[in-house]
Amino acid sequence: MSNAPLGKKYAVIAYLTFIGMLIAFFVNREDKHPFVTWHVKNMFGLVIFLFASVALQNYEMGIYVYWITVVLWAYSLLMAITNQQKGIPFISEKFQQWFTFLD
Repeated sequence: MSNAPLGKKYAVIAYLTFIGMLIAFFVNREDKHPFVTWHVKNMFGLVIFLFASVALQNYEMGIYVYWITVVLWAYSLLMAITNQQKGIPFISEKFQQWFTFLD
């Protein structure tokens, strides 16, 4: 664990429900670990996808958005656990640009 990035624990917590994302965000405000910030932004984008799937639940597309979001969430959680600061191709890069208010 010595080569784990600073704040890895909070990066993983960020993916444990919406509340976990808030906990990681507020804890990271003091120490500002870039690894945690990156994963909080990524999870924030995934939460927006989840809200979109709920908004679309009356349409067939909603179920597809939901399951795609679940798969992307599992992949992102795995990346945090394995100490990697990479996520969903193209989309995670956009999350990092769009959600600068989470820095």
